[in-house]
Amino acid sequence: MKSVIKFFAGASLFAMLFAAVGVANAQIAPDALVKQTADDVLTIIKNDKDIQSGNQQKLYAVVEEKILPNFDFDRVCRMVLGKNWKAATPEQQASFQKEFRSLLLRTYSNALSKYQDQVIEYKPMRFEPDAKNVNVKTQILQKGGQPVQVDYSLVKGENGWKVYDIIIESVSLVTNYRSQFSNEIRQNGLDSLNTKLADKNKSASIK
Repeated sequence: MKSVIKFFAGASLFAMLFAAVGVANAQIAPDALVKQTADDVLTIIKNDKDIQSGNQQKLYAVVEEKILPNFDFDRVCRMVLGKNWKAATPEQQASFQKEFRSLLLRTYSNALSKYQDQVIEYKPMRFEPDAKNVNVKTQILQKGGQPVQVDYSLVKGENGWKVYDIIIESVSLVTNYRSQFSNEIRQNGLDSLNTKLADKNKSASIK
C-alpha cells in the first residue's frame, strides 16, 4: 500500500490536476471543464497565505470542495475492489468507501502541498457529441525536470462529467490501488484491509 501512496503523492502534483476537474457541468466539454476549474484551484493555492505557510486543514478543505465531490466515487470504489466488491457485504462496502475516501483526501492534500508554480499543458482532443467516456490528456511542465504526462478518464452521467481514473505516465491510479488492495484481501480478507486503512487514517488525523 505504501508504494501506491508514495508514487501518486510524488508524481508531480497529480492531485493538483485532479482538482482541476471541478464542478461537473453537462453543457461544458470535458477538456474545457478541466482547464476552467484548474485556474480556480491554482488561484486558491497561490493566493492563500495559510496554505502557502503549510496549513494542512485548509488544504483538506480545498480537497473536500474541489476534488472529492467531482469524481464518480462509487464507480472508482467498484473498479478498485473488482470482484471483491460484489462479494462484500453492504457494511464492508460502506466501510471501504469511508476509509478509501479518507485515504484519497490525505494523499491528495500531501501532493497539493508540493505545488511550486508548475504549468499545466492541455492536449487537443476530439470526441463525439454522444460520447459517454473520454480521456483528457495533459502534461505538467516543471523547471529542471521532464514533463509528466497525466491523463484523466471521465464518464458522463446525469450530473455531467465525472473522473473515474487518473493515469500518470501510463500508470493507472485504479490499477495500482486494485493491485495493492487485492493482495491484502487475498491474504487476510476485506475486513483486514478496511482495518488497516482506518488505522492509517487515524494516525494521520483524517476524520
